[in-house]
Amino acid sequence: MKQLELSLLCLCLCLLIGALWAADTPTWQLPTAQAVQRIQRSCQKSAAGQRASQLRCLVEQLGLWTDEQGYNARRIAKIFAAHQQTEELLLVVEYCNNRERRLQQKPAQWAYAAYKCATAGTLGHWLREYKRQMQAIQ
Repeated sequence: MKQLELSLLCLCLCLLIGALWAADTPTWQLPTAQAVQRIQRSCQKSAAGQRASQLRCLVEQLGLWTDEQGYNARRIAKIFAAHQQTEELLLVVEYCNNRERRLQQKPAQWAYAAYKCATAGTLGHWLREYKRQMQAIQ
């Protein structure tokens, strides 16, 4: 009987985790090249040359950032899903997010520092490749 209860509990937990994971995905879609460009132009105007503010504006409007949670690692992983390194990407983004959250006071500085941290390695290479692809679509 206890084994059955434990099995049911594990099943319920798995379903709950799956539901939480899926709950984030349907409401957000990959941004188009046109959307990224439009948002980037808007953020350039509003940030008045401040790189940290411009980056925060861009990632916030793309749905990749909130001032409460920082970067949404799952959404970023979805953008780079073709590389099939989701777990590694999640770890890097979450590590940089948490490290910079402790060190930075303002959300724009946090967003910029976490971005620099996360893009220092493989993610930076993928991001440059993604930008080239987006520019080629135009």
